[in-house]
Order: sequence, then structure tokens, then C-alpha cells
Amino acid sequence: MSTLYAQEVTIPEEDQKPIKTSTLPKNPKKATLLSAILPGAGQVYNNKAWKVPILYAGIMTDVYFMNFNNRRYKVFREALFAFDDGEPNQFPNLNRDALVRNVDYWRRNRDMTYLLMGAIYALNIIDATVDAHLSGFDISDDLALKVEPHYESFSAQNHSLGFAVKLKF
Repeated sequence: MSTLYAQEVTIPEEDQKPIKTSTLPKNPKKATLLSAILPGAGQVYNNKAWKVPILYAGIMTDVYFMNFNNRRYKVFREALFAFDDGEPNQFPNLNRDALVRNVDYWRRNRDMTYLLMGAIYALNIIDATVDAHLSGFDISDDLALKVEPHYESFSAQNHSLGFAVKLKF
């Protein structure tokens, strides 16, 4: 039996140092904390203030639909309670099953808008953090990515038509 040995590789000390966030132009921890405290503050810190109106438009739209769905849910819930008590309700053409379906529908929509608000808040924080991390990324003219049409003929009867992605360093 022969014994196998793995090669021993040494990494120079300068390559072993972890990347410090202090060397980045923007501090990711600060951007994350700012966005967690006040949505949009991390984007302003990262000099991406154009994202703030988009963020607040999403928040305001979600708040509008939260209120709309909650109002509809309450209307149908009250109609269901009135139906169960034998009193007249706003929807005399609907039976109990239809009222229950409507209550469930509007409650589910309202709950989904709450989840959407959580997702908007989380994406706000993630965006600020990633932007701060990429603030030190080199974007120079030496790098180029092109998408071009591509045509290739394999033989007299076989042709290929598509797109080619070319990365230039």
C-alpha cells in the first residue's frame, strides 16, 4: 500500500487578511442601521436618494390597500354577524356561505398586504446594505459586457440564430 500526501500550499500573509469594511467608501453597518431606523435613510447615505420616492410610493400604496382591504373585511364581517343574528344586512342577496367567503377573502387580502409591508421594509434594508458593500466596486471602462445577435452556419442545412454575451476585460 502506498500513502498519499496532499500538497502543502502556503498563502502569502497579505492575501490572508480579511476585507475590512472601513476600507470601503461607505460603511455597510451604518447603511443597514440607518435603513432599519428610518426607511430610505440608508439609500440617502449611499448617495442613491432617487430610490427614496420609489420606496415611499410602495409604502404608501401598501398602506392604502391595507386600509381598503380592512374596511371591506369589516363590512362583510358585520354583515355576517347581522345575518347570524337574524337582522337585515347590507347584502340581502348573499347567503351565509357567500358572506363567509367574502370575509375570508378580504381578511386574506388584508393579511397579505401586511406581509408585503414586511417585505418592502426588508428589501429597503437589504438594498442599503448591498449598495454600501458595492460602493467600492471598480466600475471602469476596462470592463464591458455586450449582448449581440449571433448567427452561425454549421452546414448547408443547419443554421443557428441567437444572442451572444461577450465580456471584455
